[in-house]
Amino acid sequence: MRFGAFLLATRFPGQSDVDALTRTVEAAVAAERAGFDDVWVAEHHFMSYGVCPSAATLAGYLLGATSRVDVGTAVSVLSTQHPVALAEQAALLGAVSGGRFRLGVGRGGPWRDLEVFGTGLDRYEHGFAEALDLVLTWLGSERVAWSGERFAFREVPVVPRTATPPPVVVACTSPASERLAASHGVPMLLGMHVGDEEKAAAVARYGRPAAHLSTGLAQVADTREEAVRLVVEEMPRWLGPGLDGYVPVDERPRKPRDPVAYARDMCAIHPVGTPDDCAASLVRTVERTGIRHLVLMVEAAGSRERTLENIARLGEEVLPRVRRSVSDVGAG
Repeated sequence: MRFGAFLLATRFPGQSDVDALTRTVEAAVAAERAGFDDVWVAEHHFMSYGVCPSAATLAGYLLGATSRVDVGTAVSVLSTQHPVALAEQAALLGAVSGGRFRLGVGRGGPWRDLEVFGTGLDRYEHGFAEALDLVLTWLGSERVAWSGERFAFREVPVVPRTATPPPVVVACTSPASERLAASHGVPMLLGMHVGDEEKAAAVARYGRPAAHLSTGLAQVADTREEAVRLVVEEMPRWLGPGLDGYVPVDERPRKPRDPVAYARDMCAIHPVGTPDDCAASLVRTVERTGIRHLVLMVEAAGSRERTLENIARLGEEVLPRVRRSVSDVGAG
């Protein structure tokens, strides 16, 4: 079993961007102390939902602030940056961290980022497969030349190059992205918006053994009622304003999401409740999906203090129970 802490770097109400980033660093250090195996940081632009514009840059800082945990990007968006530049950063971080860096990549969305960075809607709609292929080729080669639809260059040496390239995972939200990940033999990173049945179906469609990751929200309290109340009351306060940052580049209609309903949905499908409730939920996820790497979003309750308390309680009261339960099932 592996457990990760997923950090959005959200700007909570009343906080500055510096507050949010400082809290994210504190949370990563706390996760290492609490016994998590890895920390994953998100990447967003021009919104309060997440104030980290470069997951790879923040991951580099967190690798220096920690000594044991792996640190990954969840995700670095390939539609807004050159895949070779990202692959070079990944190789660099893997080299200087002793192999503790993990690269998560995704297609992103049709947001105004595409206009600001000049990559355009075509890169989002049609360029992800080539960009992923180029990243993986770069990380696994000594020299690379490329002649594709969107990228072309003469042969150059890969620098820095390491004997073992950083592990790569792909955010998958559709059968098409699942097929793409499977065609490259790259594990899937499955999101919080779907439950165990949908994730089990994605694993079945993938069709081959792989070390997939499942993300979910986790909130511990003394009673389930208290945990649900915290999430339903506090999460919409930062989620609602944050969602306004998702502005389509082509002004296509975007269906608004009800943040209260979304928070309730998260409570229904993810580990929210007492330590016993949370442990049982995580064990069920492992049993239903076969995924043994669970990445938990720990910031739902919307404050620095509650985030750090949640991380500590998960590490002390939940994760050891899950490890024992899954180990017992495996031994049986």
